[in-house]
Amino acid sequence: MAASFLTAGTEVGSRLRNLLDADIKPGSDLDYETAKDIYCYHPLGRKLAESPITMAQSQPRDITVQDAPGEVADEFERVWESMQCDSYIHDAGRIARIYGISSIVAGSDKVKASEAFDMERLADTDLYFNVLDPLNTAGSLVLSQIPTARDFNKPAHVSSNGVSFHPSRFQVVMNERPIYLSYTVTAFGFVGRSVYQRALYPMKSYLRSMIADDMIQTKLGVFIAKIKSPGSVINNVMKGLAAVKRAFVKEAQTGNVVQIGETDSIETLNMQNADGAGTYSRTNILKNIATSADMPAKLVENETLVMGFGEGTEDAKQIVAYIESVRQWLQPIYAWFDNYVQYRAWNQDFFARIQRLYPEQYGKKEYADVFSEWRRNFAAAWPSLLREPESEQVKVAETKFQAIVSLLQTVMPECDADNKVLLIQSALDNISENKTLFPQAFTLDYEQLRLYQEKKAQAPADSEQQEFRSLGPEAKKFGRFG
Repeated sequence: MAASFLTAGTEVGSRLRNLLDADIKPGSDLDYETAKDIYCYHPLGRKLAESPITMAQSQPRDITVQDAPGEVADEFERVWESMQCDSYIHDAGRIARIYGISSIVAGSDKVKASEAFDMERLADTDLYFNVLDPLNTAGSLVLSQIPTARDFNKPAHVSSNGVSFHPSRFQVVMNERPIYLSYTVTAFGFVGRSVYQRALYPMKSYLRSMIADDMIQTKLGVFIAKIKSPGSVINNVMKGLAAVKRAFVKEAQTGNVVQIGETDSIETLNMQNADGAGTYSRTNILKNIATSADMPAKLVENETLVMGFGEGTEDAKQIVAYIESVRQWLQPIYAWFDNYVQYRAWNQDFFARIQRLYPEQYGKKEYADVFSEWRRNFAAAWPSLLREPESEQVKVAETKFQAIVSLLQTVMPECDADNKVLLIQSALDNISENKTLFPQAFTLDYEQLRLYQEKKAQAPADSEQQEFRSLGPEAKKFGRFG
Protein backbone atom coordinates (compact mmCIF):
# COMPACT_ATOMS: atom_id res chain seq x y z
CA MET A 1 0.00 0.00 0.00
CA ALA A 2 1.38 3.38 -0.95
CA ALA A 3 1.75 5.89 1.89
CA SER A 4 -0.02 8.83 0.32
CA PHE A 5 -2.44 11.50 1.47
CA LEU A 6 -4.43 14.34 -0.05
CA THR A 7 -2.78 17.74 0.17
CA ALA A 8 -5.18 19.81 -1.95
CA GLY A 9 -6.99 22.35 0.19
CA THR A 10 -5.08 21.51 3.36
CA GLU A 11 -3.19 24.10 5.34
CA VAL A 12 0.60 24.07 5.51
CA GLY A 13 0.52 23.45 9.24
CA SER A 14 -1.45 20.21 8.80
CA ARG A 15 0.91 18.40 6.42
CA LEU A 16 2.89 16.72 9.18
CA ARG A 17 -0.33 15.72 10.85
CA ASN A 18 -1.47 14.14 7.58
CA LEU A 19 1.79 12.21 7.48
CA LEU A 20 1.19 11.02 11.02
CA ASP A 21 -2.37 9.92 10.20
CA ALA A 22 -1.39 8.22 6.93
CA ASP A 23 -1.60 4.41 6.79
CA ILE A 24 2.17 3.86 6.90
CA LYS A 25 3.44 0.39 7.74
CA PRO A 26 6.92 -1.17 7.53
CA GLY A 27 7.63 -1.62 3.81
CA SER A 28 5.04 0.94 2.66
CA ASP A 29 5.82 2.64 -0.64
CA LEU A 30 6.63 6.35 -0.85
CA ASP A 31 5.05 8.68 -3.39
CA TYR A 32 6.30 11.96 -4.82
CA GLU A 33 4.11 14.28 -2.71
CA THR A 34 4.93 12.51 0.53
CA ALA A 35 8.67 12.74 -0.19
CA LYS A 36 8.29 16.46 -0.89
CA ASP A 37 6.36 17.04 2.34
CA ILE A 38 8.90 15.07 4.37
CA TYR A 39 11.70 17.25 3.03
CA CYS A 40 9.78 20.49 3.55
CA TYR A 41 8.18 19.82 6.94
CA HIS A 42 9.67 16.81 8.73
CA PRO A 43 12.35 17.84 11.29
CA LEU A 44 14.77 15.27 9.84
CA GLY A 45 13.79 15.70 6.18
CA ARG A 46 16.41 18.30 5.31
CA LYS A 47 19.12 16.66 7.41
CA LEU A 48 18.82 13.28 5.69
CA ALA A 49 18.82 14.85 2.24
CA GLU A 50 21.42 17.61 2.58
CA SER A 51 23.80 17.12 5.50
CA PRO A 52 26.01 14.44 3.85
CA ILE A 53 26.43 16.60 0.73
CA THR A 54 27.08 19.73 2.78
CA MET A 55 29.78 17.93 4.75
CA ALA A 56 31.31 16.52 1.56
CA GLN A 57 31.53 20.05 0.12
CA SER A 58 32.74 21.66 3.36
CA GLN A 59 36.26 21.75 1.92
CA PRO A 60 37.14 22.91 -1.60
CA ARG A 61 39.03 20.56 -3.87
CA ASP A 62 42.77 21.10 -4.35
CA ILE A 63 43.20 22.02 -8.02
CA THR A 64 46.61 21.46 -9.63
CA VAL A 65 47.83 21.58 -13.23
CA GLN A 66 51.27 20.01 -13.36
CA ASP A 67 54.02 21.85 -15.29
CA ALA A 68 51.73 24.87 -15.75
CA PRO A 69 51.94 28.35 -14.21
CA GLY A 70 49.89 29.00 -11.08
CA GLU A 71 47.59 31.29 -13.05
CA VAL A 72 46.13 28.27 -14.88
CA ALA A 73 44.74 26.64 -11.74
CA ASP A 74 43.72 30.03 -10.34
CA GLU A 75 41.68 30.82 -13.46
CA PHE A 76 39.94 27.45 -13.26
CA GLU A 77 38.95 28.12 -9.64
CA ARG A 78 37.76 31.64 -10.49
CA VAL A 79 35.49 30.42 -13.30
CA TRP A 80 34.28 27.52 -11.16
CA GLU A 81 33.14 30.00 -8.51
CA SER A 82 31.56 32.37 -11.03
CA MET A 83 29.53 29.51 -12.55
CA GLN A 84 28.34 28.44 -9.06
CA CYS A 85 29.14 24.81 -9.85
CA ASP A 86 29.17 23.71 -6.19
CA SER A 87 25.64 25.02 -5.72
CA TYR A 88 24.30 23.13 -8.75
CA ILE A 89 26.03 19.93 -7.65
CA HIS A 90 24.57 20.31 -4.16
CA ASP A 91 21.07 20.77 -5.57
CA ALA A 92 21.41 17.75 -7.86
CA GLY A 93 22.57 15.53 -5.01
CA ARG A 94 19.87 16.87 -2.69
CA ILE A 95 17.03 16.18 -5.14
CA ALA A 96 18.42 12.73 -5.96
CA ARG A 97 18.37 11.83 -2.27
CA ILE A 98 14.82 13.17 -1.85
CA TYR A 99 13.23 11.40 -4.85
CA GLY A 100 15.82 8.89 -6.04
CA ILE A 101 16.93 10.69 -9.22
CA SER A 102 17.74 14.16 -10.53
CA SER A 103 19.26 15.69 -13.66
CA ILE A 104 21.52 18.63 -14.48
CA VAL A 105 21.13 20.11 -17.96
CA ALA A 106 23.27 22.71 -19.71
CA GLY A 107 21.20 25.25 -21.62
CA SER A 108 21.68 28.16 -23.98
CA ASP A 109 19.28 30.57 -25.65
CA LYS A 110 21.26 30.42 -28.91
CA VAL A 111 22.03 26.69 -29.21
CA LYS A 112 19.25 24.11 -29.49
CA ALA A 113 19.04 21.65 -26.61
CA SER A 114 19.32 18.72 -29.03
CA GLU A 115 22.66 20.00 -30.39
CA ALA A 116 26.11 19.70 -28.85
CA PHE A 117 28.01 22.84 -27.89
CA ASP A 118 31.00 24.02 -29.90
CA MET A 119 33.38 23.67 -26.96
CA GLU A 120 36.08 25.86 -28.51
CA ARG A 121 33.57 28.75 -28.51
CA LEU A 122 32.10 27.93 -25.14
CA ALA A 123 33.62 31.05 -23.55
CA ASP A 124 31.37 33.19 -25.77
CA THR A 125 28.24 31.06 -25.25
CA ASP A 126 25.41 32.25 -23.00
CA LEU A 127 25.62 29.12 -20.86
CA TYR A 128 23.32 28.29 -17.95
CA PHE A 129 22.49 25.20 -15.88
CA ASN A 130 19.22 23.87 -14.49
CA VAL A 131 18.62 21.08 -11.97
CA LEU A 132 15.51 19.02 -12.81
CA ASP A 133 13.55 16.79 -10.44
CA PRO A 134 11.66 13.61 -11.50
CA LEU A 135 8.43 15.48 -12.16
CA ASN A 136 10.28 17.67 -14.72
CA THR A 137 11.66 14.63 -16.56
CA ALA A 138 8.79 12.14 -16.04
CA GLY A 139 8.58 9.75 -18.96
CA SER A 140 12.11 10.27 -20.27
CA LEU A 141 13.98 8.62 -17.39
CA VAL A 142 12.08 5.38 -17.01
CA LEU A 143 15.23 3.46 -18.17
CA SER A 144 15.12 0.47 -20.47
CA GLN A 145 14.25 -2.89 -18.85
CA ILE A 146 15.44 -4.95 -21.82
CA PRO A 147 18.48 -6.91 -20.56
CA THR A 148 20.10 -7.13 -24.00
CA ALA A 149 19.70 -3.42 -24.81
CA ARG A 150 22.67 -1.05 -24.82
CA ASP A 151 20.84 1.36 -22.49
CA PHE A 152 19.67 -1.32 -20.04
CA ASN A 153 19.17 0.44 -16.67
CA LYS A 154 21.18 3.39 -17.98
CA PRO A 155 19.92 6.97 -18.51
CA ALA A 156 20.25 7.24 -22.30
CA HIS A 157 18.29 10.46 -22.85
CA VAL A 158 16.68 13.30 -20.91
CA SER A 159 13.79 15.48 -22.01
CA SER A 160 11.65 18.04 -20.23
CA ASN A 161 8.60 19.95 -21.38
CA GLY A 162 8.89 18.34 -24.81
CA VAL A 163 12.56 19.37 -25.25
CA SER A 164 15.23 16.65 -25.60
CA PHE A 165 18.82 17.33 -24.57
CA HIS A 166 21.98 16.20 -26.34
CA PRO A 167 23.81 13.45 -24.39
CA SER A 168 26.75 15.80 -23.76
CA ARG A 169 24.47 18.38 -22.18
CA PHE A 170 22.96 16.43 -19.29
CA GLN A 171 24.13 14.48 -16.28
CA VAL A 172 21.82 12.15 -14.33
CA VAL A 173 22.30 11.53 -10.61
CA MET A 174 20.71 8.54 -8.87
CA ASN A 175 20.57 7.73 -5.18
CA GLU A 176 21.37 4.01 -5.17
CA ARG A 177 21.44 1.91 -8.30
CA PRO A 178 18.24 0.83 -10.10
CA ILE A 179 16.82 -2.66 -9.54
CA TYR A 180 15.45 -4.64 -12.45
CA LEU A 181 11.66 -4.18 -12.72
CA SER A 182 11.56 -2.28 -9.42
CA TYR A 183 9.49 0.84 -10.07
CA THR A 184 10.23 3.89 -7.93
CA VAL A 185 7.03 5.82 -7.27
CA THR A 186 8.79 9.01 -6.13
CA ALA A 187 10.89 9.14 -9.32
CA PHE A 188 8.34 7.85 -11.84
CA GLY A 189 10.68 5.21 -13.25
CA PHE A 190 12.82 2.12 -12.76
CA VAL A 191 15.57 4.18 -11.16
CA GLY A 192 17.16 4.82 -7.75
CA ARG A 193 15.30 5.22 -4.47
CA SER A 194 14.64 8.03 -2.05
CA VAL A 195 16.69 8.18 1.13
CA TYR A 196 13.34 8.30 2.95
CA GLN A 197 12.06 5.03 1.46
CA ARG A 198 13.38 2.59 4.07
CA ALA A 199 13.19 5.16 6.87
CA LEU A 200 9.53 6.04 6.27
CA TYR A 201 8.06 4.08 9.21
CA PRO A 202 10.58 5.24 11.88
CA MET A 203 10.23 8.80 10.60
CA LYS A 204 6.51 8.55 11.39
CA SER A 205 7.45 7.24 14.84
CA TYR A 206 9.71 10.24 15.28
CA LEU A 207 6.66 12.49 14.89
CA ARG A 208 4.95 10.57 17.67
CA SER A 209 7.96 11.17 19.90
CA MET A 210 7.55 14.89 19.24
CA ILE A 211 3.94 14.68 20.41
CA ALA A 212 5.10 12.91 23.59
CA ASP A 213 7.70 15.65 24.15
CA ASP A 214 5.00 18.28 23.82
CA MET A 215 2.77 16.46 26.30
CA ILE A 216 5.60 16.21 28.82
CA GLN A 217 6.38 19.89 28.46
CA THR A 218 2.70 20.71 28.91
CA LYS A 219 2.54 18.74 32.19
CA LEU A 220 5.99 19.67 33.42
CA GLY A 221 4.81 22.81 35.22
CA VAL A 222 1.93 21.15 37.05
CA PHE A 223 2.03 21.47 40.87
CA ILE A 224 0.19 19.05 43.13
CA ALA A 225 -1.03 20.64 46.35
CA LYS A 226 -1.83 18.06 49.01
CA ILE A 227 -4.29 19.85 51.35
CA LYS A 228 -5.96 18.04 54.19
CA SER A 229 -9.70 17.72 53.75
CA PRO A 230 -11.68 19.59 56.45
CA GLY A 231 -14.19 16.79 56.91
CA SER A 232 -17.29 15.26 55.49
CA VAL A 233 -19.29 18.47 55.62
CA ILE A 234 -17.73 21.16 53.39
CA ASN A 235 -19.39 24.53 53.31
CA ASN A 236 -18.74 27.47 51.02
CA VAL A 237 -16.27 29.01 53.47
CA MET A 238 -14.03 25.92 53.42
CA LYS A 239 -14.23 25.68 49.65
CA GLY A 240 -13.17 29.31 49.38
CA LEU A 241 -10.25 28.77 51.77
CA ALA A 242 -8.99 25.83 49.70
CA ALA A 243 -9.27 27.92 46.55
CA VAL A 244 -7.21 30.69 48.21
CA LYS A 245 -4.46 28.19 49.06
CA ARG A 246 -4.35 26.95 45.48
CA ALA A 247 -4.21 30.54 44.21
CA PHE A 248 -1.25 31.28 46.49
CA VAL A 249 0.61 28.29 45.10
CA LYS A 250 -0.22 29.28 41.52
CA GLU A 251 0.94 32.87 41.92
CA ALA A 252 4.06 32.12 43.94
CA GLN A 253 7.40 33.08 42.33
CA THR A 254 11.05 33.10 43.25
CA GLY A 255 11.52 35.37 46.27
CA ASN A 256 7.97 34.89 47.59
CA VAL A 257 7.04 33.19 50.87
CA VAL A 258 4.05 30.84 50.86
CA GLN A 259 2.46 29.57 54.05
CA ILE A 260 0.85 26.12 54.03
CA GLY A 261 -0.65 23.99 56.72
CA GLU A 262 1.36 21.61 58.88
CA THR A 263 -0.14 18.60 57.16
CA ASP A 264 -0.16 20.16 53.67
CA SER A 265 2.54 19.56 51.00
CA ILE A 266 3.31 20.75 47.48
CA GLU A 267 4.91 18.47 44.85
CA THR A 268 5.41 18.26 41.10
CA LEU A 269 4.53 15.44 38.75
CA ASN A 270 7.04 12.59 38.81
CA MET A 271 8.43 12.39 35.23
CA GLN A 272 11.21 9.92 36.02
CA ASN A 273 9.64 6.96 34.24
CA ALA A 274 8.61 9.12 31.28
CA ASP A 275 12.17 10.41 30.96
CA GLY A 276 13.75 6.96 30.83
CA ALA A 277 11.22 5.46 28.45
CA GLY A 278 11.07 8.58 26.26
CA THR A 279 14.85 8.86 25.90
CA TYR A 280 15.19 5.14 25.16
CA SER A 281 12.45 5.28 22.53
CA ARG A 282 13.75 8.48 20.87
CA THR A 283 17.31 7.10 20.67
CA ASN A 284 16.14 3.86 19.07
CA ILE A 285 13.98 5.72 16.57
CA LEU A 286 16.93 7.88 15.50
CA LYS A 287 19.17 4.84 15.18
CA ASN A 288 16.54 3.07 13.09
CA ILE A 289 16.31 6.10 10.80
CA ALA A 290 20.10 6.26 10.48
CA THR A 291 20.30 2.54 9.70
CA SER A 292 17.51 2.81 7.13
CA ALA A 293 19.21 5.77 5.45
CA ASP A 294 22.66 4.07 5.62
CA MET A 295 24.13 7.01 7.56
CA PRO A 296 26.26 7.12 10.74
CA ALA A 297 23.89 7.48 13.69
CA LYS A 298 25.74 10.50 15.07
CA LEU A 299 24.91 12.49 11.96
CA VAL A 300 21.20 11.90 12.56
CA GLU A 301 21.35 12.26 16.33
CA ASN A 302 23.22 15.55 15.93
CA GLU A 303 25.59 14.63 18.75
CA THR A 304 28.95 16.35 19.02
CA LEU A 305 31.96 14.09 18.61
CA VAL A 306 33.83 13.64 21.88
CA MET A 307 37.22 14.53 20.40
CA GLY A 308 36.22 15.98 17.02
CA PHE A 309 37.62 15.12 13.60
CA GLY A 310 41.15 16.18 14.50
CA GLU A 311 41.80 13.37 16.97
CA GLY A 312 40.81 10.53 14.65
CA THR A 313 38.40 8.75 17.00
CA GLU A 314 36.48 5.71 15.78
CA ASP A 315 33.28 7.75 15.41
CA ALA A 316 35.16 10.37 13.41
CA LYS A 317 36.72 7.73 11.17
CA GLN A 318 33.32 6.19 10.50
CA ILE A 319 31.85 9.56 9.53
CA VAL A 320 34.87 10.41 7.36
CA ALA A 321 34.57 7.07 5.53
CA TYR A 322 30.90 7.83 4.88
CA ILE A 323 31.61 11.35 3.59
CA GLU A 324 34.33 9.95 1.33
CA SER A 325 31.73 7.63 -0.20
CA VAL A 326 29.45 10.65 -0.79
CA ARG A 327 32.32 12.45 -2.54
CA GLN A 328 32.89 9.40 -4.72
CA TRP A 329 29.15 9.35 -5.55
CA LEU A 330 29.34 13.00 -6.63
CA GLN A 331 32.54 12.55 -8.65
CA PRO A 332 30.82 12.04 -12.09
CA ILE A 333 29.00 15.37 -11.68
CA TYR A 334 32.25 17.12 -10.76
CA ALA A 335 34.00 15.62 -13.79
CA TRP A 336 31.12 16.79 -16.01
CA PHE A 337 31.41 20.34 -14.69
CA ASP A 338 35.25 20.22 -14.89
CA ASN A 339 34.98 19.80 -18.64
CA TYR A 340 32.77 22.90 -19.05
CA VAL A 341 34.89 25.02 -16.71
CA GLN A 342 38.14 24.10 -18.48
CA TYR A 343 36.81 25.23 -21.85
CA ARG A 344 35.41 28.46 -20.42
CA ALA A 345 38.44 29.27 -18.27
CA TRP A 346 41.33 28.32 -20.56
CA ASN A 347 40.08 30.13 -23.67
CA GLN A 348 42.04 31.89 -26.41
CA ASP A 349 42.16 35.20 -24.54
CA PHE A 350 43.51 33.57 -21.40
CA PHE A 351 46.14 31.68 -23.43
CA ALA A 352 47.25 34.96 -25.03
CA ARG A 353 47.75 36.42 -21.55
CA ILE A 354 49.81 33.40 -20.51
CA GLN A 355 51.95 33.82 -23.63
CA ARG A 356 52.67 37.42 -22.65
CA LEU A 357 53.56 36.41 -19.11
CA TYR A 358 55.69 33.40 -20.08
CA PRO A 359 57.02 34.02 -23.60
CA GLU A 360 59.91 31.54 -23.29
CA GLN A 361 57.63 28.67 -22.25
CA TYR A 362 54.55 29.37 -24.38
CA GLY A 363 55.52 32.00 -26.95
CA LYS A 364 55.97 29.53 -29.80
CA LYS A 365 53.31 26.99 -28.84
CA GLU A 366 49.85 26.54 -30.34
CA TYR A 367 46.71 27.00 -28.26
CA ALA A 368 45.28 23.54 -29.03
CA ASP A 369 48.50 21.79 -27.96
CA VAL A 370 48.78 23.74 -24.70
CA PHE A 371 45.09 23.29 -23.89
CA SER A 372 45.37 19.52 -24.37
CA GLU A 373 48.48 19.49 -22.18
CA TRP A 374 46.70 21.38 -19.38
CA ARG A 375 43.74 19.00 -19.53
CA ARG A 376 46.03 15.95 -19.30
CA ASN A 377 47.88 17.41 -16.33
CA PHE A 378 44.73 18.59 -14.54
CA ALA A 379 44.07 17.03 -11.13
CA ALA A 380 41.43 17.75 -8.50
CA ALA A 381 41.80 16.06 -5.11
CA TRP A 382 39.67 16.29 -1.97
CA PRO A 383 41.54 17.20 1.23
CA SER A 384 41.17 14.82 4.14
CA LEU A 385 38.44 15.54 6.66
CA LEU A 386 40.68 14.14 9.41
CA ARG A 387 42.76 17.19 10.27
CA GLU A 388 45.81 16.78 12.43
CA PRO A 389 46.30 19.11 15.41
CA GLU A 390 48.41 22.19 14.66
CA SER A 391 51.39 20.77 16.57
CA GLU A 392 51.33 17.63 14.40
CA GLN A 393 50.95 19.69 11.23
CA VAL A 394 54.09 21.65 12.15
CA LYS A 395 56.03 18.41 12.71
CA VAL A 396 54.94 17.05 9.32
CA ALA A 397 55.82 20.36 7.65
CA GLU A 398 59.27 20.38 9.26
CA THR A 399 59.90 16.81 8.12
CA LYS A 400 58.99 17.71 4.54
CA PHE A 401 61.19 20.81 4.69
CA GLN A 402 64.18 18.81 5.96
CA ALA A 403 63.65 16.27 3.17
CA ILE A 404 63.80 19.06 0.56
CA VAL A 405 66.94 20.51 2.13
CA SER A 406 68.62 17.08 2.18
CA LEU A 407 67.75 16.60 -1.49
CA LEU A 408 69.33 19.95 -2.38
CA GLN A 409 72.49 19.17 -0.42
CA THR A 410 72.81 15.78 -2.12
CA VAL A 411 71.98 16.62 -5.72
CA MET A 412 73.19 20.22 -6.23
CA PRO A 413 76.95 19.48 -6.11
CA GLU A 414 76.49 17.12 -9.05
CA CYS A 415 74.50 19.57 -11.22
CA ASP A 416 75.58 22.18 -13.74
CA ALA A 417 74.45 25.80 -13.50
CA ASP A 418 71.19 25.35 -15.45
CA ASN A 419 70.07 22.27 -13.52
CA LYS A 420 70.94 23.93 -10.21
CA VAL A 421 68.52 26.73 -11.03
CA LEU A 422 65.79 24.26 -12.00
CA LEU A 423 66.39 22.29 -8.81
CA ILE A 424 66.19 25.42 -6.65
CA GLN A 425 63.00 26.53 -8.43
CA SER A 426 61.33 23.15 -7.86
CA ALA A 427 62.41 23.14 -4.21
CA LEU A 428 61.01 26.63 -3.59
CA ASP A 429 57.75 25.73 -5.31
CA ASN A 430 57.33 22.77 -2.96
CA ILE A 431 58.34 24.83 0.07
CA SER A 432 55.90 27.60 -0.87
CA GLU A 433 53.03 25.11 -0.77
CA ASN A 434 53.72 24.60 2.93
CA LYS A 435 51.60 27.42 4.38
CA THR A 436 52.08 26.13 7.93
CA LEU A 437 55.75 27.20 8.10
CA PHE A 438 55.85 29.75 5.27
CA PRO A 439 52.61 31.72 4.73
CA GLN A 440 54.14 33.77 1.88
CA ALA A 441 55.49 32.21 -1.30
CA PHE A 442 59.18 32.55 -2.22
CA THR A 443 60.00 34.53 -5.34
CA LEU A 444 63.41 34.71 -6.98
CA ASP A 445 64.76 36.12 -10.23
CA TYR A 446 65.76 32.79 -11.73
CA GLU A 447 67.47 34.37 -14.73
CA GLN A 448 69.80 36.32 -12.45
CA LEU A 449 70.31 33.17 -10.40
CA ARG A 450 71.34 31.29 -13.54
CA LEU A 451 73.90 33.95 -14.43
CA TYR A 452 75.24 33.87 -10.89
CA GLN A 453 75.61 30.10 -10.96
CA GLU A 454 77.46 30.27 -14.26
CA LYS A 455 79.79 32.95 -12.88
CA LYS A 456 80.30 30.98 -9.68
CA ALA A 457 81.20 27.87 -11.69
CA GLN A 458 84.16 29.78 -13.23
CA ALA A 459 85.32 31.27 -9.93
CA PRO A 460 87.48 28.33 -8.63
CA ALA A 461 89.57 28.18 -11.79
CA ASP A 462 90.15 31.96 -11.82
CA SER A 463 91.18 32.07 -8.16
CA GLU A 464 93.55 29.13 -8.67
CA GLN A 465 95.34 30.92 -11.49
CA GLN A 466 95.70 34.07 -9.35
CA GLU A 467 97.21 32.01 -6.52
CA PHE A 468 99.64 30.37 -8.95
CA ARG A 469 100.82 33.73 -10.31
CA SER A 470 101.43 35.07 -6.79
CA LEU A 471 103.88 32.28 -5.84
CA GLY A 472 107.63 32.61 -6.32
CA PRO A 473 109.72 30.49 -8.73
CA GLU A 474 110.80 27.97 -6.07
CA ALA A 475 107.28 27.51 -4.79
CA LYS A 476 106.04 26.96 -8.32
CA LYS A 477 108.70 24.32 -8.77
CA PHE A 478 108.13 22.34 -5.60
CA GLY A 479 104.60 23.36 -4.62
CA ARG A 480 101.36 21.82 -5.64
CA PHE A 481 101.44 23.86 -8.85
CA GLY A 482 104.85 22.71 -9.77
